[in-house]
Amino acid sequence: MARKSDGARAMTARRPGARWSAIAAAGAMVLAAPACGGVPLPQLDFLPWRSQRQAAPRKVTVPVPPVARGVRLPRVHGAAGRPLVVIDAGHGGVDPGAVNPAAGLREKDVTLKIARAIRDALVESGRVRVALTRDDDRFIVLRERFGIARRLKADLFISVHCDSVGTGTPTGATAYTLSDVASDREAARLAARENRADVIAGVTLDRDPDVSSILIDLTQRETMNASAGFARLLGREARPLIPTKSNFHRTASLMVLKAPDMPSILFETGYISTAADAAFLDSDEGREKIAESVRRAVDVYFARRMAER
Repeated sequence: MARKSDGARAMTARRPGARWSAIAAAGAMVLAAPACGGVPLPQLDFLPWRSQRQAAPRKVTVPVPPVARGVRLPRVHGAAGRPLVVIDAGHGGVDPGAVNPAAGLREKDVTLKIARAIRDALVESGRVRVALTRDDDRFIVLRERFGIARRLKADLFISVHCDSVGTGTPTGATAYTLSDVASDREAARLAARENRADVIAGVTLDRDPDVSSILIDLTQRETMNASAGFARLLGREARPLIPTKSNFHRTASLMVLKAPDMPSILFETGYISTAADAAFLDSDEGREKIAESVRRAVDVYFARRMAER
């Protein structure tokens, strides 16, 4: 057996764990172990923390488009002085939305065609102005979609989508408005982000956070009631023209609907995953009927609002 030098014995007596500390500190240092008959210890590769680091699973990073900052406002069509309706074609760019592989349809393409058809029908009516959040294949984050409409001071926001399921063949359109449960949390976040300044139709919020919360809550409740009213109108006008679900109007916590001061709906125009609905949504006839449904509902909605003033 190898004999320790006096210096080594003294170091071990003073610090029993000195040889392990030396391994960790030096990395590649090799020491003789008495219990192993002087056989050199392996290098740091045997240590548990090094093995775990080397065996860690690899990560794949997928680039995501940055949040749109200062997005250019879209063109507004129609005569000045009319109410403004903003149509949002769901998905776009790197986000294709739901896909029907059998028909080769992507939701982002179908919604853009429908949004354009709605725009054309509304502009032709001459009663409102219209803008599209996107008129091409681009990615827009959800907050920026209703953010565009708010910057334009829109009177109504309609986000167009297509439904989809993994199994079964459901059919029919539905309209979603914001639910009560989510509105309070979003109202609080909005107040903090906007620093209580000019978020509700030109009203500067009070410095008291309780007053700010109440003002936003009252405004958002009024907005939610107006949104629900338009959704019911749309269901009434759509039923004679397009397939609809029996419970047409639903509520959900959807980010794209969370503008506190602008009536908003998400219009699921049908099931892109169902062959019959997909064919209807991708046809000229289908788009025209969807657009006519929206036009009729918009006409009644703003006629009622004018009568209430």
